[in-house]
Amino acid sequence: MFPRQLSVVAAVLLITAPLPAVVAAPVIDLGYAQYQGAVNTSTNVTTFHGIRYAAAPINELRFRAPQPPPAVTGVQQATTLPDMCLQTGPGSSSINPLRARTIDVGASEDCLTLSVSYPSNADGAANGLLPTIVWIHGGAYTSGAGSMYRGTDLVAQSNRGIVAVVIQYRLGLFGFLPGTAVKENGALNAGLLDQEFALRWVNKHISKFGGDPSKVTIWGESAGAGSVVQHVVANGGNTQPQLFRAAITSSIALVSQYKYDDRIPELLYSEVVADMNCTTATNSLACLRAGDVNDLQSVNLKMNAAAFVSMPAFSPVVDGQFITQRPSQSMAQGKVNGRALLAITNAFEGAVLVDPTSVNVTNYALEVFPNFGPAQAKQVGSLYAGLGTQLFQSSAVIAESLLICPTYYLLRAFPGSAFKGEFAVTPATHGMDILSYFPSVLMDAPALAASVDPAPYSNPVFTDAFAQSFTSFAISLDPNIKVDPTTITPPWSKWHLANTEMVFNKTETDVPLVKARKTDDALLRRCQFWESVTELTAQ
Repeated sequence: MFPRQLSVVAAVLLITAPLPAVVAAPVIDLGYAQYQGAVNTSTNVTTFHGIRYAAAPINELRFRAPQPPPAVTGVQQATTLPDMCLQTGPGSSSINPLRARTIDVGASEDCLTLSVSYPSNADGAANGLLPTIVWIHGGAYTSGAGSMYRGTDLVAQSNRGIVAVVIQYRLGLFGFLPGTAVKENGALNAGLLDQEFALRWVNKHISKFGGDPSKVTIWGESAGAGSVVQHVVANGGNTQPQLFRAAITSSIALVSQYKYDDRIPELLYSEVVADMNCTTATNSLACLRAGDVNDLQSVNLKMNAAAFVSMPAFSPVVDGQFITQRPSQSMAQGKVNGRALLAITNAFEGAVLVDPTSVNVTNYALEVFPNFGPAQAKQVGSLYAGLGTQLFQSSAVIAESLLICPTYYLLRAFPGSAFKGEFAVTPATHGMDILSYFPSVLMDAPALAASVDPAPYSNPVFTDAFAQSFTSFAISLDPNIKVDPTTITPPWSKWHLANTEMVFNKTETDVPLVKARKTDDALLRRCQFWESVTELTAQ
């Protein structure tokens, strides 16, 4: 799930972003390859772009778990943005086809790379071991790229107190092809396995870049935050060795996550096989591996375009191994990895995600959740009656069922060590908070920045208070221990103490307004309903 206006901004960034003045950085030896990055001489931040953390998932490695990268000789220059993974946009159909089914930065399959940014001396040398943030981009599991996000933004907001890693992973059908055939002859959730492989790379190598592998925080937005949830519940909440100590989620997107061999995953696999003319093949997955990448991408584009509006055709499944049960079950049981959590949602998440043609919230619920029947849809209609127009009700349904309520499920899984916040600056829609902690997204493209309506709130006092909450938490596991003690954020209580969360807003006269408030009881009651039907919503 990703706002279309930000997708456009990001695409242009890959072409228009200016290059800072740089000098060569030291060469880092990873054992399998040597990489040389560059030092930004105006900030003394060193960045390595496009470090290969896994072998190219092509040919026989397509639809398999990531493998170690091959050894290469010579020094590899890590100074240019890498190709992004093959991708599409989320669905745009006003009718969910799952209810009807019966039985260009360049883009490449070779995209399993990451970038590292760290504060350095003028010669590129790191200073000691610092806490590390690993950023997992969003984009509905169908789009997004590491090149859209500058880790240098996070280094700056931490007052040079962290190392930032930005990763890429397989998307769409290349990363999330479901079905029994994939289970038997490949790897389900390959995109998630890519992410975990990158985390294991961080565990092994980040100290060479000045990062502390024992102080890793994973952070993502939208599907990136949904990915964070996957790693929190991975391996029954007992991943070994520990790959991160803390998690940050910005607008969790917990889309339906079916068991790999359920009706809908099998239908999706069958459609891919049919579209690739592999139906009569003795081994359909081998036929897909042998297929032309352009043909597969055409199928990827077609199926995602046909998906219900804002929804991906392909997303994580319960695979029985890496993800052993539905995430909501693991969260309810407290089976989680990590020690602490910071979770942020936006006040009006659903406004840019809802089907604008929706006029009936009951019917809309049936489209969002194909396994719902009339009884559940009627319950939704009754629950949201009185919350404004039908369109506003539908907006609340998608926001609360997929993003906001799963955030509270996760908060309860971290009793005594979780903080909750809300980004409420108008329009406060899904994805708008990104511009506060990755300001370069718009700074690099001023013409596009001028086209965003309404213009993003630009106030350094607000930005420091909001953005530094994340980096302060990554450093100390507590946003109250501030990078900059002068920020305006008041004392921030842990959520479990009194359902208290910090709201980041502004007044009508554009003065920053940051204050604590109690979570709305009516919202929590609606979340109780959504939690009661997670078996049907497949969350």
